[in-house]
Amino acid sequence: MSDEYRTIATDSEGYYTEKRSKFLAFAHHVETAEQVKDIIARYRKKYYDARHVCYAYMLGAARTDFRANDDGEPSSTAGKPILGQINSNELTDILIVVVRYYGGVNLGTSGLIVAYREAAADAIAHATIETRQVEEEIVFTFSYPQMNDVMRIIKDMQPRILSQTFDNTCELRLLIRQSEADQLRQRLNALL
Repeated sequence: MSDEYRTIATDSEGYYTEKRSKFLAFAHHVETAEQVKDIIARYRKKYYDARHVCYAYMLGAARTDFRANDDGEPSSTAGKPILGQINSNELTDILIVVVRYYGGVNLGTSGLIVAYREAAADAIAHATIETRQVEEEIVFTFSYPQMNDVMRIIKDMQPRILSQTFDNTCELRLLIRQSEADQLRQRLNALL
């Protein structure tokens, strides 16, 4: 598995209209299912007069935690096309919500699929996509006299320092790219 993944850096919006039906799309960077619930609840409240609030999300670098919701539209005509756009752009940690205002003309299943797909695609097109690294946390405890040796390794491998405690017994909480975590662990443990 790669230790990189693609996600959106900023929230964005998209829009699609077909036979007077309006599809408002909103893309958000999310990292937990709890964030997803909160955002969807906000949209249901804000667009209380809309006919449907459909969505899809993908979470985690492994891209195994996902869900699609049709919110009353015919089965697989809304959530799946939105999720399809997330998949075709290989994105994760993303939620796309599409709010539909009914225009009085039925679009049919193929029309709905196209509309939700295009609205989601427009939201993604307006987002800034970035590649991030999967990071692993390492907690290392050592005695104060080993400080120089430990800091030499830290300077060489450049993990992010989350927290540090310097006393008789010192502790560092570090974040480093997953592919380099074993090497850092081995180098630090070699000092003990």
